[in-house]
Amino acid sequence: MSATATDQAQGITLSERAAQEIRTIFKDQGMENAALRVYVAGGGCSGLQYGMTIAEEVEEGDQEFLQHEVRILVDEASLRYVNGSSIDWVDGEDGGGFRIDNPNAVRGCGCGSS
Repeated sequence: MSATATDQAQGITLSERAAQEIRTIFKDQGMENAALRVYVAGGGCSGLQYGMTIAEEVEEGDQEFLQHEVRILVDEASLRYVNGSSIDWVDGEDGGGFRIDNPNAVRGCGCGSS
């Protein structure tokens, strides 16, 4: 059973640009009803690393957020670390990519993974 929230003050905020990229990825993969799973795993310079993947099913304990027509799933353990974060799409010299801005991060690093 999952909890659903649409309040941007909780969970994860997704920019319109990031949502557009995610919807395009879902469409290209033939997975229009999929969700974006955001999680935290061990690794990275600060001990934690963010990850994102395509999820087709809600798992027990998931929190579900809806932003710009994109469902976002976060497991309870990861939510402790990413609650209040925002995901944006940024264009750079080497192309574009997703960037997670986490106001809860105590320290960061230059590797871009944590």
